[in-house]
Amino acid sequence: MSTTGRPQAVMSNPRADRVKDIAKLAGRSVRLKRRQFLAEGPQAVREALAAHRADAVPGGSGVVVEVFATQSCLERLPELVDLAAGVPLRCATEEVVSAMADTVSPQGIVAVCNFLDRPLNDVLAAGPKLLAIMCRVQDPGNAGTVLRAADSAGADAVILTEGSVDIYNPKAVRSTAGSLFHLPIVTGQDFLPLTDELRKHGLALLAADGYGNVDLDRLQDQSAGRRLKGGGDVDVMAAESKMPRLEEATAWFFGNEAKGLSAAELDAAQWRVAVPIYGEAESLNVGTAATVCLYASARAQRDWYSFEETEDLETQRLETE
Repeated sequence: MSTTGRPQAVMSNPRADRVKDIAKLAGRSVRLKRRQFLAEGPQAVREALAAHRADAVPGGSGVVVEVFATQSCLERLPELVDLAAGVPLRCATEEVVSAMADTVSPQGIVAVCNFLDRPLNDVLAAGPKLLAIMCRVQDPGNAGTVLRAADSAGADAVILTEGSVDIYNPKAVRSTAGSLFHLPIVTGQDFLPLTDELRKHGLALLAADGYGNVDLDRLQDQSAGRRLKGGGDVDVMAAESKMPRLEEATAWFFGNEAKGLSAAELDAAQWRVAVPIYGEAESLNVGTAATVCLYASARAQRDWYSFEETEDLETQRLETE
């Protein structure tokens, strides 16, 4: 069907020019030229359509350009038809949808989407509390995992430096499981100017480093101590040792899979934080390390803000008595 609700012929030729044209989005050069990518499968398309509705601007291009789905998929998931209101929706055979997609089985639906990049200035102007910075992360699966972890931890944005994988790579998009559409993405950042901007906006710069001299467990303990003791002796001890506070606005650096963070990237960080390993594993991969670090900050920030709100309410109560 079209945006007007009038039925259209089912697309049945997997070798049609339009099908080949969409399949070309699997290539990076084509994606960059068109500033479009493909979302594959019901979960990714559902989140893309939800983002499209949330960001709808009269006369704007929006997130989703066009959706192609099999009749059986639409019958199985009728809510997708409602979500696609106002978006061109074409019925196609399973062979056509598969020919468009990068994956073997796109589950009967794909969507052509516009790039989601946001300007760095816009992200920083919003006063972010938690950012995930991917520094030359090159595996699309790892990049997708970091982005999904950032979304789950409630991070405010994900930033990729120059030399990082194209986040719109089909494998990266799939590995985000729809999280790509949930939070701002900034790409192609020159690392050193980026760190200057982060500092200007008051973010602490923490590098996730297996050889770091600051233990993440200790930071979590200190954060809990400040909350439980209301900033007493533990707070003084932390200040004396010049340790970072997880509850404060933070940008985490996560490095390249094979080489980790470079010397320049480590030097730019204010602290190098190690995730403790209690077993015999040599190291954690970047996706796992990012998940642990981001959740540590997220919990500290949530607990601290909740503590401050409780303190404010108690102060107000005492003042009214």
